[in-house]
Amino acid sequence: MTNYVIVVYSIYLVFITAATIYVGKTLFSHSKVFMETIFNGRLQLANATNKLFEMGFFLLAFGIGFYLLTENVDVNTQRFMFELTSKKAGGYVLFLGILVMLNLYLFFRGMKYRKRTEVENVNN
Repeated sequence: MTNYVIVVYSIYLVFITAATIYVGKTLFSHSKVFMETIFNGRLQLANATNKLFEMGFFLLAFGIGFYLLTENVDVNTQRFMFELTSKKAGGYVLFLGILVMLNLYLFFRGMKYRKRTEVENVNN
């Protein structure tokens, strides 16, 4: 019997790398607008904060992805190989989705804070 665990690992590593880079680049290219609004047009501060959020996203995403890599079973059939790969990839996609939603929550929270401080400044 052939052990397909190396094939599962290879497919999973390529998948998490491509998915993480695509989601991260898409999220943080569009989050610049949020950051510029939150920081009231101070572009340097907005870009620096956006880059730090992006770095944190990539570190957390790749860290969890690599942590979930290991599997302590023998993968002896092609069917089990595909099922295990889809289970790992699906779990990782769910994690990325939660991470994106968490980032959006933080962006909108920053926008809400910005609006609140604008109202307070107008009232004073």
